[in-house]
Amino acid sequence: MSERDTARERQRESTRERARERAHLSEREKSARERASESARTSERERERAHERVRERAREKERTSAAVGERERARSGDSERARGRARERARSGERESAVGRERERGRARERARSGERESAVGRERERGRARERVRERARAQERERGECARARERESERAREKERARERLRGERESARERVRARAGERESERAREREGERARARERERARTSERDSERSRARERASAQEREREASAHERERESSAHERERERERASERQRESARERQRESAREGERERARARERERERKRERERAVGRERARRRPRE
Repeated sequence: MSERDTARERQRESTRERARERAHLSEREKSARERASESARTSERERERAHERVRERAREKERTSAAVGERERARSGDSERARGRARERARSGERESAVGRERERGRARERARSGERESAVGRERERGRARERVRERARAQERERGECARARERESERAREKERARERLRGERESARERVRARAGERESERAREREGERARARERERARTSERDSERSRARERASAQEREREASAHERERESSAHERERERERASERQRESARERQRESAREGERERARARERERERKRERERAVGRERARRRPRE
């Protein structure tokens, strides 16, 4: 598989991973929205029940007030009928004898006193019942205030719970994004390592080609030296065939050539040594750059975790 195919495959895998992350986040958001909607519906039902209780207490107060008014009207009617009967008895008593009128007046006075006592007791009882109703209304109002306070507290708690849910969702989203960034950094580091390995292999191939060229040049120099020796042998042979003076001059020229060849070899050796030292310096610089890049990559790998 080529580098381009590998890159496309990594891109497709990254796209699929992001799609999975988005689907997971959407599912969590949907669950959070459903929980929030259910909590809102529960709050609405709770508020409706509280309002219904308030309305029921108001209706109960109205019924109590109506009953009290009805009792008051009934007592007023009884008193009026009692006074009518008393007047009737008084008129009929006038027709009786003086003794009977006196007895009747005595009994009337006794009944009046008894009625006053009963009325006083009834009024005291009514005042007690009124005080009890006032206390009951106060207790009902206190219960209502407590119920409203508890409803507000439950509403505040639900609001805090929703805020905590939103905070958790934000934290989960940030963690998901951090994981995506970490995976992207790991993939980038892997690609950087692959590129660095490819460059190292290229440098190794270049060094192999350089070594091969150096070996070829050495073999060429060796062949040139062999040819030179062969020419020198031929020259010696010709020297032996020529005169002594010519042989002397030929030997001098051969010696000069040998010295020149030696000097050339020395110069070539010096140049080769210089090239070797340059290559050594280049390798040392390359190793230094490699160490610096390794340190940089290590820092880059540590930085996302920090």
